[in-house]
Amino acid sequence: MFRISQFMHELARAEATGMYPPPLRRGTPNASAPGPVVIWNLIRRCNLTCKHCYAFSADHDYPDELSKDEVFGVMEDLKAFRVPVLILSGGEPLMRPDIFEIAERAKAMKFYVGLSTNGTLIDEPLARRIHETGFDYVGISLDGIGATHDKFRRLQGAFDRSLAAVRHLQKLGTKVGLRFTMTELNAHDLPNLLELMQVEGVDKFYFSHLNYAGRGNIHRGKDARHVATRQALDLLYSTAWADAQAGGHHEYVTGNNDADGVYLLQWVEQHLPRWKDSVRERLIAWGGNSSGVNVANIDNVGEVHPDTMWWHHGLGNVKARPFSEIWMDTSDPLMAGLKAKPRRVSGRCSACRHFAICGGNTRVRAQQVTGNAWAEDPGCYLTDEEIGFEGGHNRVETTAFSSRRRVIELVPFGDD
Repeated sequence: MFRISQFMHELARAEATGMYPPPLRRGTPNASAPGPVVIWNLIRRCNLTCKHCYAFSADHDYPDELSKDEVFGVMEDLKAFRVPVLILSGGEPLMRPDIFEIAERAKAMKFYVGLSTNGTLIDEPLARRIHETGFDYVGISLDGIGATHDKFRRLQGAFDRSLAAVRHLQKLGTKVGLRFTMTELNAHDLPNLLELMQVEGVDKFYFSHLNYAGRGNIHRGKDARHVATRQALDLLYSTAWADAQAGGHHEYVTGNNDADGVYLLQWVEQHLPRWKDSVRERLIAWGGNSSGVNVANIDNVGEVHPDTMWWHHGLGNVKARPFSEIWMDTSDPLMAGLKAKPRRVSGRCSACRHFAICGGNTRVRAQQVTGNAWAEDPGCYLTDEEIGFEGGHNRVETTAFSSRRRVIELVPFGDD
């Protein structure tokens, strides 16, 4: 996750004080370091069948899911492994009958506990239960305004129900965030969603780039054009900067494309050039992609993955081995590669002058498009000139991009 607001607030303070804070370097995982953030798909069942679902969820039960006692046992291991954060997800996690027992146990164990939901099931009584359970954060997905959201979620009225959930939780004082995955067919609604965030007083906005997993992989040809991605980030950066200058408290973050850090550096060079060296050091300390290092996933049947987009690659199952052992085991070539410092990548990524910032970006996109997890990331929207790449003739030829404009060929969504 790339925390835009953190950088913008640091820049606002630097402008006011004339000093920029020193970088805090992300440490290499070791026995004394905190464990990864764990995104835990406790249930695969969902009341929706969203177009970009990485879990291929549907509204029926799935076999062999972790029992409550198994979940509690895994939580003990996660706590001993110093995992700080649990994000309880699905499917739709609120369809799991024991979700509140699990959340209450997690809170009692002093985890930071988030809930990732589509929001359509949250009425006033359920919102009250969520609030009383003490979730630290509730993320609700909105893919556009009104009919746009409903089309992505394949349910008429889904937008109204999700927005009602936001309002119920806001009224109770629960921290709420909106999550938006951008494709070509909903990019036009980003300004409206940012305005909605302001009007509704929502705390956080999470902008997710489309990642090529699950139904997101099927629909990768509908990924937003790179120029639209850049326009979206321009809007996010200017919005977050204005909020920071005004002393605001809103959070703007992005995910699934670590080129966003490089693009922020370019924004700083254009708007606040005297801080570019300090920001670059800060971005290098951030280090970019942390799949397999500082972020992990456990799926509904207990299989561990480097992150939520790697469901097609299991590392081991918590029913057979503790998560802590699985996570530190580098006998799996993918985990060995993800934990390598630096990662050994090819194509444009290997020659990128900003590699230390993004860390090679999202490996799952490279694997899904080329079959090689260490090829260049086809989701990078930076030009060859911006990254200092001069070997266009040596690029991976299986990607669908031109060597200069870096544009995905797009077709409209079908009915499925």
